[in-house]
Amino acid sequence: MKILVANLGSTSFKYCLFEGDESSLKPMTRGGYERVTDYAEVIRDALSKMKEGEFIESADEIDAVGFKTVLGLDKTGCVAADESVIADLRASADLAPAHNPAYANGIEQFSQVLPKARLVALYETAFYQWAAPASRRYAVPQSWFDAGVRRNGFHGASHKFIAERSAELLGRDDIADRVRGLYQEDRSQAFEPEKPLRIVSCHLGGSSSVTGILNGAAMDSSMGLSPQSGLPQNNRVGDLDSMAIGYAMRKLGLSLEEVERQLTKESGLLGLSGESNDIRDIWKAIEGGNENAALAIDSLVYSIRHYVGAYMLEMGGLDALVFTAGIGENDTEIRKRVCSGLEGLGLKLDLEQNTIRGKENTISAEDSAIKVFVIPANEELVVARETGRFLAHAVNA
Repeated sequence: MKILVANLGSTSFKYCLFEGDESSLKPMTRGGYERVTDYAEVIRDALSKMKEGEFIESADEIDAVGFKTVLGLDKTGCVAADESVIADLRASADLAPAHNPAYANGIEQFSQVLPKARLVALYETAFYQWAAPASRRYAVPQSWFDAGVRRNGFHGASHKFIAERSAELLGRDDIADRVRGLYQEDRSQAFEPEKPLRIVSCHLGGSSSVTGILNGAAMDSSMGLSPQSGLPQNNRVGDLDSMAIGYAMRKLGLSLEEVERQLTKESGLLGLSGESNDIRDIWKAIEGGNENAALAIDSLVYSIRHYVGAYMLEMGGLDALVFTAGIGENDTEIRKRVCSGLEGLGLKLDLEQNTIRGKENTISAEDSAIKVFVIPANEELVVARETGRFLAHAVNA
């Protein structure tokens, strides 16, 4: 089986071709394009490169294309990427303007270029669909909730990979097996392992989120209605009191459009530091004595610890804390600060092991009751696996 994973941005297209069955998929080749104006053109060019590299003889060899779609108003989970998905993505485009239109357009183009391939959408919100209602509801009128104003959660593919891989590292195959079959699981049967597994996953990058994972399923996430919320993002605000919008409009004479632009383009780490939205530049600014840059780092660490603590309390303890994505995998100082002073709770960091960057490693001390892992993100593999499982489930249903 050959599965092509398509990662679509507003002007970008990245792809990775996998081969194997659903449990042993391996990447064969990958590539990408920037400043895309015609998706059909770059899709055909990518297929041509796969042929030139002898990864495929014909485009007909591609069994399926998997898409890491962001969110929809009426859909979630791992589903066939059909016309209803395209309509759903467009209906919720105002909540994910950089991604939803691109995925809607890309799915249409792939259906024309690869008419024989099955198209499958794995929503980023899928991992959170079984979280308790109390964690998903805002305290707003029912009409708002009915209109789609709810806590969705994002980075689902990344956190799902962490749920599976951390369970394996902790020797909990019962939980790992559950994670693998999560989207095809019969939810009418309660899952109550003899011993719970409590994980907090920190996906820290240009876009960041913290997710609590209980027995392999997400119980809550720092991100809410849209990817703009939660931790301070690279240039997006993160958490904000809703009254601040009306106040800023009146006080500063801003239009709603300008408020939205500033909150999504000039806020987050960029707004706090006044320097950059890249954490590497922020660290350099700190070395130069920039106090606002130091505040940006402090605010990010504070917010991460806030959510880690909240989920630890809600789950009744913690078995492992995991760092993933660009910052989580490479920024040793952020990891150190997040874990600082938690010895009394059973978390002890091994400072020597914490120097490791960009690869899987256990960075907690041997006698730490709470394990701390660095696990590189692998969202593409998750999309490929879930696409394969979806196809197998559809055939066997």
